[in-house]
Amino acid sequence: QFKLVETGGGLVQPGGSLTLSCAASGFTLDSYAIGWFRQAPGKGREGVSCIRNSRYSASPNSIRYLYSVKDRFTISRDNTNGTVYLQLNSLKPEDAGVYYCAARHTTEPCQYVFDDWYDHWGQGTQVAVST
Repeated sequence: QFKLVETGGGLVQPGGSLTLSCAASGFTLDSYAIGWFRQAPGKGREGVSCIRNSRYSASPNSIRYLYSVKDRFTISRDNTNGTVYLQLNSLKPEDAGVYYCAARHTTEPCQYVFDDWYDHWGQGTQVAVST
């Protein structure tokens, strides 16, 4: 059974950091494009970053970021354990929400604009940013 699990959420003060993890059960994510999305209370789901299938990690634009998180968030893969990470730095109150990872088995470049492009979703992990 295909299952994605996000971990690493929590409560931090503005300016703080968190590392979110996205892991799969029963398989690894190497051949999947992975997207990270977030949803704040009362708002729609917003894509923040994506990473292409690991085979194309050296390709231009294999990693993409929403403009408002670029230079603060970093997406990466650990191919030894098949986990995708999203490092959140310099967190702002507007970054708060439930963060989801999503996967699509593809060699195409990744994108984070259209969430229905992804086939599989995790249950989400809560990020709160507050004093």
